[in-house]
Amino acid sequence: MDELDWKVLALLQANGRISYTELARHVHLSVPAVTERVKRLESAGVIEGYTARVNPAAAGYPVSALIGITVPQPAKAKFLKLLETIPEVVECHHVTGADSYVMRFVAISMAHLEQLIERINLYGETRTSIVMSTPLPARGLARPAAASKGSRG
Repeated sequence: MDELDWKVLALLQANGRISYTELARHVHLSVPAVTERVKRLESAGVIEGYTARVNPAAAGYPVSALIGITVPQPAKAKFLKLLETIPEVVECHHVTGADSYVMRFVAISMAHLEQLIERINLYGETRTSIVMSTPLPARGLARPAAASKGSRG
């Protein structure tokens, strides 16, 4: 990926609804050239899709928690199937360390969160951290520092 690809990505990450015309203006390319770049990034899997960022609290989910769980190997497939049925699980990461998985849950209340935790407790020991605030929300990717210093990629 070159510098222009990263500029296009930065603009799309800031505003996924930006038009090709506006993108082209910002990166000083023609509309067909920008369109081709975006299509290439989509085909390569760099751009996975376009979504709206939703504020969980404003949407009725004021409670957010990070939950780690240690799941024995034989139960992992069943555990992941269970997670697919719980819409309040908004992220799940397979990790190293004491936990097998770290998930982010949203809930309408503490009682609701407790009910959700009870559902997954059948699969292993959990550790829950309630999110008090998010001083650094999810953000877009920036060009890797090594790529900026002249390495090709």
